[in-house]
Amino acid sequence: MQYFLYILKSVSHNRYYIGQTSNLQERLKRHNRGDNKSTKPYTPWKLIYSESFHSRAEAVKRESFLKSPSGWIELQNII
Repeated sequence: MQYFLYILKSVSHNRYYIGQTSNLQERLKRHNRGDNKSTKPYTPWKLIYSESFHSRAEAVKRESFLKSPSGWIELQNII
């Protein structure tokens, strides 16, 4: 199974969201339906970046890195 790290940008606000999933299209739909409490106030969202991985552990590790202070510069280059 393939897993994805993804970065979303709020169309209506200047906000970003980083997450990971095994079904990227369905996850984006759930964010835009307001199913996620932390992203609901900032809908609609658009996918601006994704990376694929062979395991969930790799995707989670990459997500954690981009959310960390040491990953901040790389995140800024991506967005």
